[in-house]
Amino acid sequence: MSVSRTQPHDPIRSTRSDQLLVLGSLLLVIAILSIVAFLLVRERANAELSATRSASNIVQLIDADVLRNVELYDLSLLGLIAASQREDLKQVSAAIRHLALFDRATAAPYKGDILLLDNKGDVIADSASVEPRKGNFADREYFQSHVNNRDPGMFISRPFRSRQAEHEWRISFSRRVSGSQGEFLGVAEAAMRLSYFDQLFNSLSIGKDSSVNLISSDGILLAQEPRLAEELIGKDFSSRPNFQRIVKEGNGSFTSVSSRYQDKRLYTFSKVGNLPLIVIVALSSDEVFASWKRTAVVVSSATGALCVSLLWLTWLLRRELRRRHNAEHELAQLAATDALTGLANRRTLDQALRHEWFRAQRSGMPLSLLMIDADHFKAFNDLHGHQAGDEALRSLANVISAHIRRPADLAARYGGEEFSVILAETDSAGARQIAEHIRKAVEQLPMIQGAELPMTVSIGISTWTTSNDISLESLLFAADKALYQAKEKGRNRVVATQ
Repeated sequence: MSVSRTQPHDPIRSTRSDQLLVLGSLLLVIAILSIVAFLLVRERANAELSATRSASNIVQLIDADVLRNVELYDLSLLGLIAASQREDLKQVSAAIRHLALFDRATAAPYKGDILLLDNKGDVIADSASVEPRKGNFADREYFQSHVNNRDPGMFISRPFRSRQAEHEWRISFSRRVSGSQGEFLGVAEAAMRLSYFDQLFNSLSIGKDSSVNLISSDGILLAQEPRLAEELIGKDFSSRPNFQRIVKEGNGSFTSVSSRYQDKRLYTFSKVGNLPLIVIVALSSDEVFASWKRTAVVVSSATGALCVSLLWLTWLLRRELRRRHNAEHELAQLAATDALTGLANRRTLDQALRHEWFRAQRSGMPLSLLMIDADHFKAFNDLHGHQAGDEALRSLANVISAHIRRPADLAARYGGEEFSVILAETDSAGARQIAEHIRKAVEQLPMIQGAELPMTVSIGISTWTTSNDISLESLLFAADKALYQAKEKGRNRVVATQ
């Protein structure tokens, strides 16, 4: 038999409170994690943006310096070609003619020799000496590129080794010398030591795993810092996907995996003016995000500890609330239950009867009430003692409970040896049937040791229906009256009010 409908403790509400507490904590943890994740993502984007800006500044500095120096070389070449075509200089002394040919070449830093070659590649003027050196450079790339190409523009060669004793790496800037009819007369060529780029790049701080590269628009690596491998100088990178993207976009930045080193890098690049040169700064992602990663580890650890602590505190609070709910439930059951029999007590009976009364008024279904009294109990109790009497009442309570099975029905101890049963949605005939079952079951209980007669009960029944619309007080009075009628008629019987 259940008396939960009269308890102040509501298990459904308790479960819902637990669920709301857990849900609230989870939502708070999710909110904290979302905010921290958003901030970390934003900081990562800021770190990348800051690295891109720094790389862009480096690229612009390199662009400006390289462009200025290449323009100096180009001025030297243009001056050499213009002077070589002046007729008046052919009549002056060799020293004066040498000075006029190479007067613009003195300011070029890291310059190699500047040569004027005839149409066969032989040296006809040399910046290193008044008397031209003996040598033929017809096999050089810069010479071959001008033989059949009428374009007067400047050509930048692949890196090559000098024929001089130091055999240092150089690149060549050259222009075609053409006659009045466009015929090929020779080549003006100026060499630049690649140590110029080493000096320029060394002045920049880019990180040990990052690199600065100067590449021709054809994909030839001209210079690199740090120089990761000597054999890379002059290597063709035109087939690499990253280079193809750089050539296509011209200027900008992107993040991609290095095809050579298989690590993620931030590429920032720019074309050097109108020259066929591209400066590329490739920053290692590990270096770009090193500081961010350290911050992310600290913040993530702290956030994780906070969230775990929050969930742990929620678990402790939930456990404490459950203990409190269980204590309240136990107290509520104690307050609603008769200590001797385990049935509902008088207070619970009154609350349940009023609740079922109003429900019957709304639904129009009948409501029956049984009043049950143990026959000759006072004499039995006086003869056999209170302990035997208590045992008899517990046995009677068990029989009554065994015949009250529906959730809406309620059995209660009314007082002393008197019990009451609420039968919701049960008419008089149904109530009589249940009462008879209870009476017979009590009569068949084993006799208590020392007793002369078996235990019996008298039962009175009253029923409310829409046809005999009586009050709740009248229903109680009618059941009590029927009980006394059963006792007057000889006990051990069931009497229902008419």
